[in-house]
Amino acid sequence: MNARRAARELAIIIYSQLLKNKHDLQNKDLEALILESIRTLTKNEESELKKSIIEVFKIKEFIENYEIEHPNNLRKPIDTKLVPVSIPLTSDMIGRIDTILKAADKTLSAIEIAEFNALSEKQEVKDYVLKLINTYKENRPTINEQIDRHSKGWNIERLIRIDRHILRIAVTEMFFFDDVPVRVSINEAVELAKKYSSDESSSFINGILRKVVNENKLPE
Repeated sequence: MNARRAARELAIIIYSQLLKNKHDLQNKDLEALILESIRTLTKNEESELKKSIIEVFKIKEFIENYEIEHPNNLRKPIDTKLVPVSIPLTSDMIGRIDTILKAADKTLSAIEIAEFNALSEKQEVKDYVLKLINTYKENRPTINEQIDRHSKGWNIERLIRIDRHILRIAVTEMFFFDDVPVRVSINEAVELAKKYSSDESSSFINGILRKVVNENKLPE
């Protein structure tokens, strides 16, 4: 994870709270919000990881019981070792395997939090979050109007909150950050939607941003 991606993720998490504040964001405020956001991320990931671990134990229990109750083992004397048996790959079993994969994914996410936490301490990350937030606040009407106009009849306030924040970050970069290529802003927004929202949201966000690019003739 690079510094700017970490900054974008932090901005998503703290956007709603920041937008309630009428005063300009200062470095001291930012550091407190970053710490709070990291704690929120960590707590959420820990909760999800615990749920996944519980599901993995359930799968282990299912397999053990399946083996014990299999006809080949029911016919054996009680004091003998169980005979390994084949597990049918039914849709149920495939679903259980998917649960294991999700648990592994949650573990990777938890590991990523450690890297994310380390990155959040870098001044480059803090500076970029500050730039994103304050640039948005200074140009809120323009940015919101672009998103609202290209949202296929959806008022910006009716969009899923996290999708709205992702769009705000992307449009802020596309209009006001000369050092960020438009295609990078779009790609990052799509990836953030996949991570924090849904595949449907990622397609929706990509479509809106493409319309913004075409109408404003932004260079990609």
